[in-house]
Amino acid sequence: MSERFTVSVEPSLAQDFDDFIKRKGYSNRSEAVRDLIRGALAKERLSPEQDAPCVGVLSYMYDHHERELSKRLTQTHHAHYNLTVTTLHMHLDHDMCVESVLLKGNASDVQAFAESVMARPGIRHGQLHRIPLDHLADPGDMSTHRHSHGHGHGA
Repeated sequence: MSERFTVSVEPSLAQDFDDFIKRKGYSNRSEAVRDLIRGALAKERLSPEQDAPCVGVLSYMYDHHERELSKRLTQTHHAHYNLTVTTLHMHLDHDMCVESVLLKGNASDVQAFAESVMARPGIRHGQLHRIPLDHLADPGDMSTHRHSHGHGHGA
């Protein structure tokens, strides 16, 4: 069941919002408003004050010829084994590589890890995307999580 509420905005903002809806492919205003609300609430849960458990995807590009950078990155991942779930490595050309790292932990720890990686000399571009997990009964144990469609995750 959905709850209805009314929002009044000036005509120029309504037109800008309708243009946004078209660009993003929403079929109606309600879907767009729901996504914007979810996004704002997720951002708040990931704030330093709340420090919610989360998953994160850190992607960065680097020159693998940079002096011992690959070795230092590997050492960093091993030092934070409790955050790093898996890493995907891709060669772009003779010099450049991209890695995407799936992380899981408290939002502040994931953020600090990502910042320490992205600040290293030789890292050309980097970006972190985090998703809060506080809606799970036990965010630390994904194996016991059940969906409404009746299956569990895990062995």
